[in-house]
Amino acid sequence: MTGTHRELRLPDGRAVWCTSPGEASLMWREATGDGFYRHAAQLLRPGDTVLDVGANVGLVSMAFADAQPRLRVIAVEPVPDTFACLEANLARWVPGAVAIRTAVAAVPGQRSLTYYPAAPGNSGLYADRLADDAMTRTYMRNSGMDDEFIELLVEGLHEGRELPVPVTTVSELMRAYDVGTVALLKVDVERAEMDVLRGVAGADWARIDAVVAEVHDEDGRLADFCALLREAGLPAQVRQDPGLVGTGLFEILAHREAGR
Repeated sequence: MTGTHRELRLPDGRAVWCTSPGEASLMWREATGDGFYRHAAQLLRPGDTVLDVGANVGLVSMAFADAQPRLRVIAVEPVPDTFACLEANLARWVPGAVAIRTAVAAVPGQRSLTYYPAAPGNSGLYADRLADDAMTRTYMRNSGMDDEFIELLVEGLHEGRELPVPVTTVSELMRAYDVGTVALLKVDVERAEMDVLRGVAGADWARIDAVVAEVHDEDGRLADFCALLREAGLPAQVRQDPGLVGTGLFEILAHREAGR
């Protein structure tokens, strides 16, 4: 690993690579807490395929594999620094998992992505520094921090640089990796959620059994996201973590009803 990478020891004693230990610790708590990731993991069965879109350093993939060790995990992440950690963590803790360096959107090609070195988890195709600063402030206030300390932490947090990244679609990934059924599609792509869903060909929706996602509710995106899933036969549940109240950031869990 390079000098930009750090080793973090998880509460269970496993060491993982990351670029921001503080952020990675929060991600692990999210992956293993009482939110929808845990509920989604309970849907998994031996031999299932999980497609982890926006895998970051792979902590959610690890949590899914912990819940059901006999998974096929395909994890995608476009940022080179983050991808290096993903690849190393999966190789160590999720043997047989596949790591792919790409973004996922509505059409394949190449796009420019804004990478935040100090906050890699907020990086994305639609990064918005002012909105990301505001969301971080709200989260920190909800955590009990005072405003003066918050301003010190937020200053420079979302200074980004543009990176060219390859882009593919969910359907292209399914074809390229010969995926018959996606038992669980996980989406965490910082405002590109609708793009990911629009990259699923109509005939492929019947081969996706469940979706768990983080959605930024801006310009009606939450309602649109749930409507698209409902049309695909995947009625959605919505929740918001108490620490995120006021941010417009929601979790979605949708799975196919019995007999559909």
